[in-house]
Amino acid sequence: MSLRETKIGNGDTLGIAAPPRSGWRVRLDAYYRLVRLNRPIGIFLLMWPALWALWLAGDGHPPWHVAVIFVAGVVLMRSAGCAINDFADRKLDGHVARTIARPLAQGIIAPVEAVAVFLLLSLASFGLVLLLNWQTVALSVVAVTLAMIYPFMKRFTHVPQMFLGVAFGWAVPMAFMAIQETIPLYAWVLFLSTVVWALIYDTEYAMVDREDDLKIGIKSTAILFGRYDRLIVGLLQLLMLMLLVVVGVAAGLGSAYYFGLAAAAGFSGYQQWMIRNREPSRCFAAFLNNNYFGMAVFIGLVIDYLLGPASHAV
Repeated sequence: MSLRETKIGNGDTLGIAAPPRSGWRVRLDAYYRLVRLNRPIGIFLLMWPALWALWLAGDGHPPWHVAVIFVAGVVLMRSAGCAINDFADRKLDGHVARTIARPLAQGIIAPVEAVAVFLLLSLASFGLVLLLNWQTVALSVVAVTLAMIYPFMKRFTHVPQMFLGVAFGWAVPMAFMAIQETIPLYAWVLFLSTVVWALIYDTEYAMVDREDDLKIGIKSTAILFGRYDRLIVGLLQLLMLMLLVVVGVAAGLGSAYYFGLAAAAGFSGYQQWMIRNREPSRCFAAFLNNNYFGMAVFIGLVIDYLLGPASHAV
């Protein structure tokens, strides 16, 4: 039997009902969906801060072998994180409209299989990190630990998005350590900006599920912020842009970088417009729009380094 679905915007779907199915094609598709390769937005949101850090740490020319390792590691760890997240939420996803179609909620994949996928992908990512210096290897242990504990935080705190930000942003100090073998102060400012960014986009994401989460007792910033959600998201957007300006000044960046920030600010404003009525489909679209925010910052950064000192007469 096939899964019934309802469109919620941007081509995404909400599963309405689905009996367990079998067969190797079904299971292969289930593993594909378990690690969310069908929804790469999480890869992009994890990758942009890593790329920002790589370009800054490498003064516009990061070693390509390091960049390849980080990009591959991002894909592996995001996929691993999705597997352990579904394991953690296996008894909850069936009660939320957006997640009812997930493989564990449908019973296509067993919980032990999700844990095995998490371990295998984490080990593969760790194998890549072993090609870097020992300091980066040590930092990677923190990254795996964060990936394991984040999915369970929504049961204990209304700010699980902060833990997500730390987990996603940990690529920043790792990138600086891999290239410079040190972590300058402005790298920690960049790391803080990624934590704030996670609070922004994951609050928009949580606004989609707010009604379901209230019913089943899941905690989130969308619930914590309540009717002040748009205001707080807006203040966080301003804070993040200010932190990125501080990074630009500390790194001696020029006009192209700030044009990139201006474009990113435009995307922030557009997100505010999309969430103005708190419609789930539009909140989800605002969440997806953060991909363009991250891209704008990166393009500005790349162009600034390509132009060199000529662009620094701001």
